[in-house]
Amino acid sequence: MPELPEVETSRLGITPHLQGQTIKAIIVRVEKLRWPIPQELQLLVGQRIQSIRRRAKYLLIDTPTGSAIIHLGMSGSLRVLDESISVAKHDHVDLILDNGKVLRYNDPRKFGSWLYAAVGVDHDVLAKLGPEPLTDTFNAEYFSEKTKNKKTVVKQFVMNNAVVVGVGNIYASESLFMAKIHPKTPVGELTQPQILRLVSEIKSVLATAIKQGGTTLKDFNQVDGKPGYFAQELHVYGRAGKACLICQSLIQEEKIGQRNTFWCETCQPYK
Repeated sequence: MPELPEVETSRLGITPHLQGQTIKAIIVRVEKLRWPIPQELQLLVGQRIQSIRRRAKYLLIDTPTGSAIIHLGMSGSLRVLDESISVAKHDHVDLILDNGKVLRYNDPRKFGSWLYAAVGVDHDVLAKLGPEPLTDTFNAEYFSEKTKNKKTVVKQFVMNNAVVVGVGNIYASESLFMAKIHPKTPVGELTQPQILRLVSEIKSVLATAIKQGGTTLKDFNQVDGKPGYFAQELHVYGRAGKACLICQSLIQEEKIGQRNTFWCETCQPYK
């Protein structure tokens, strides 16, 4: 599934082509993705695109009257193409612009979503999200307050969007490795130095991944079709049974909260 860096990479890729353009038409070829596609999306036709924002893993295309809210799901992708290019299999939504370009949404598994929010309306999917990890709001003081008396293991805790958004499975494993914290550590038992390291590494890992264009494992590609290159930077994720790049111990793997989790027993001792 595309995570925060992949979604941010998509935002950066489509923004120069969309911002300032007028939406000429919206073509919807399926009634339902993860949720039904609302008819209200058509209210955006004729509107000028003011900005393209990201909130958690959602992209928001803002106009004076409302916003399209896009989630890429497990296999969704966005391409900016010439309007004349033929539709391919699984091309479910076209946002056609007055400059002859089209923002085309492809999603083989249909787990993504296109939603609508009027100006000033906080859509339900955005209403209960925690702070963005790359902002000053997400800091050690905030994280310490959230962890008080909590027994949840740290891997699941940092993946909770009500705590902090966008730290998905890949980047949670990588951040914990860099912070030298075992993923099964109860979050309430983290020391202040560990919290400081973890918050810092979450920010660093995500920022590096964005610079690298995200992580291509199976489905993700950038808007220009190129793969994300952060996979070349992975220390533990997807490396079970291989030697740790730091200490040569074998990387471990176990499901935590139904998600595959990877760590090094030597670099991330459980205390």
